[in-house]
Amino acid sequence: MHNHKQTLGEFIIEKQKEFKYSSGELSKLINAIRLAGKVVNHEVKKAGLVDIFGSSGETNIQGEDQQKLDIFAHNKFIQALSNREIVCGIASEEEDDFIVINSNDKNHQNKYIVLIDPLDGSSNIDVNVSVGTIFSIYRRKSPVGSPVVLEDFLQPGRNQVAAGYIIYGTSTMMVYTTGHGVNGFTLNPAIGTYYLSHPNMKFPEDGHIYSINEGNYIHFPQGVKDYIKYCQAEFEDRPYTSRYIGSLVADFHRNMIKGGIYIYPEYSKAKTGKLRLLYECNPMAFLAEQADGKASDGRKPILDIQPESLHQRVPFFCGSKNMVDKAEEFMR
Repeated sequence: MHNHKQTLGEFIIEKQKEFKYSSGELSKLINAIRLAGKVVNHEVKKAGLVDIFGSSGETNIQGEDQQKLDIFAHNKFIQALSNREIVCGIASEEEDDFIVINSNDKNHQNKYIVLIDPLDGSSNIDVNVSVGTIFSIYRRKSPVGSPVVLEDFLQPGRNQVAAGYIIYGTSTMMVYTTGHGVNGFTLNPAIGTYYLSHPNMKFPEDGHIYSINEGNYIHFPQGVKDYIKYCQAEFEDRPYTSRYIGSLVADFHRNMIKGGIYIYPEYSKAKTGKLRLLYECNPMAFLAEQADGKASDGRKPILDIQPESLHQRVPFFCGSKNMVDKAEEFMR
């Protein structure tokens, strides 16, 4: 057995032929994300040393204080993606509106749009808890050569051609799918290269972890309350363990490896839940389904929802298949 661990670069080139529009564009796109991720990783790791964390004094479209690092990450990803001859539009959770790339160049052949949550979980930065970047990629709907339109971004998650996240944790990993399973790559910081460390990642069918902010318990729908009680009941393999980091990337990543369910339901203060369909739920749902897991809004698959607005929020139930099935049963 040869000991060479495949690098992300090698993996991208080798897998290029699986991709049905193989002109190498998607590979370039994943590469751009990989590079921006390295730069952001460097800043995130430095954040404890420099006063780069803390609020920037601005509030983003969602009314949350933006951490300085969010804005840094947003700018780095926009920069990395705009410089390539591939992307025709970008939407970021940090911007009200989508960004049109190459709008004045009539000849541009760019076919892909990217939706990005540049730094998910950023309220956790200054306490040294994992944060991450989430990305979602589609082919545009509008004619190539014209400026992108809102409809290009409002596609159901089923249409994603790739999605993934970078988790800036104790080790930094990039996990992504192009619709042929999920693979995880760990950054070796000494040489700045990602290596394939977690090939063909799969959610265990069952798990013993439930992740939900129980502080909102009294406001939850009855079905969610009943499911939590089920998780806590004494039975053969229960009670389950409660684990909630509050960084979607970190909670999802742990549950995919160990088996578990993540729930962010609707409740009285957040009538449609809190997570964004386009920047968080769709990419995670695509990863979940590619890893034999399941993702729904408690009733129907996330990937089948027709988005109506750029920053739309939906309830989110995601994780090990049997656990999500069970939660849905309580929701019914």
